[in-house]
Formats: sequence, C-alpha cells, structure tokens
Amino acid sequence: MAGDPDAFGDSAAILLGDLCLVWSDELLHAGGLPPETLARARPVFDEMRTEVTVGQYLDVFAQATAHTSIELASKVARYKAAKYTVERPLLLGAALADAPPSVHAGLSAYGLPLGEAFQFRDDVLGVFGDPAQTGKPAGDDLREGKRTYLVVAAFEAAGDAERAVLEARLGDPALDAAGVAALREVIRSTGALDRTEARIAELTAVALDALATADVDPEAREVLAELAAAATARTE
Repeated sequence: MAGDPDAFGDSAAILLGDLCLVWSDELLHAGGLPPETLARARPVFDEMRTEVTVGQYLDVFAQATAHTSIELASKVARYKAAKYTVERPLLLGAALADAPPSVHAGLSAYGLPLGEAFQFRDDVLGVFGDPAQTGKPAGDDLREGKRTYLVVAAFEAAGDAERAVLEARLGDPALDAAGVAALREVIRSTGALDRTEARIAELTAVALDALATADVDPEAREVLAELAAAATARTE
C-alpha cells in the first residue's frame, strides 16, 4: 500500500462508522412503518444516536487527558453504553408499540442503571476475564489506557507506590503478561475491584426494584429480570 497504512486504517474506520450511521437512518425509514409510528420512534432514535456519539467522544477525551474522575468515568459508561445498549432500545420498542408514558418511565428507571452495571461488568472482564470466554486478549483495556470506573477507582485509592505502577504501565501498548498481572494486583489491593463489584450489585438492585413496580406485563417482567442477570453476572 502506498502511504501510511495506519493513517489509512484510521480514516477508513471513521468513514465506515459514518456509513453505518447513515444506514441506520435509512433502515428506520425503509422499514415499512406507518407514518404515525415512525413519528413516535424518530425522537427516541435521534436521541440515542446523539447520546452514543457524545459517549464515545467522552471516552476518547477521558483517555487522552488521563483523567481520574469517578464522575466522568460513570458519565462515559452512562452515555457510551447504558443509554445506547439498554435504555434507549427499550424506549424505542415502547414508542413503536405506542406504550403509555408510565411504561416509558418504568423502562427508563430499569434500563439506565442496568446499562451502567452491564458496562462496569464489561470493564471488569476486560481486565480479569478469561480470554477463552471473553474472546479478547486479557488486559487489552489496560494496554489502551482506558479510564474506566474500575481503573479510576484504583487511582483514587492508590498510595504512592501503587500510583507509580498505574502511571508507568497503564496505556502501554507493549504491556506483557507480567505488566497485566502487576496492574491487576494494584486494582485488587486498592479495593477498586471490590468497589466496582459493589457498584454493579447496587445498580442491578436499583434496576430490579424499578422493574418490580414498572407498568409492564408479567411475561415482559420475567424476560427483563432474566436480562438483568445475564447482563451483570456474565463471564464473557
């Protein structure tokens, strides 16, 4: 290839992402929905696309600025994953079904905390997961220097020696197994892993409490309870 392959790859990836965004819009409009149904779904769909784009930007910003803010880490999880992966898809379905406002409120109260818990579980698996089950190399999030809730919690509680390990090794593309093990130990010893697990449990409980009083039928409640378990207790 003439030119810089990395630069080409970055440019091509951005264009492919743009293309997928355009296609998503075309698919919604070409789905054969009645105009009144499309009019209900459109605002939810537009908000979802805006939120996930903002979330992705915040993720890139957090990584580039090496932030150590739990508030920002939580906001990244909320907009990059929770709204896009769980809350908005549920609300999109409710809009398509012309569900009343009470259903929308219940699904939002359930979906947002569950989506955050789902992302925090993904963060834990990105560091401590078994590659044979997750399908990705152990420690990739550490090599990329992602400032997840798990990592930021470690920074918050780290002493000088532990912080030195985090600052020296986090974001090293050449991080080897020993480096991954060293970062894992810091995350454990600072209590960050326990704190993240506790936050996952707390958010899941909030979601299930909301589901218990949500204006949905029993079959939907059962399926959504199963979704909560699958999203937060998974190993892959």
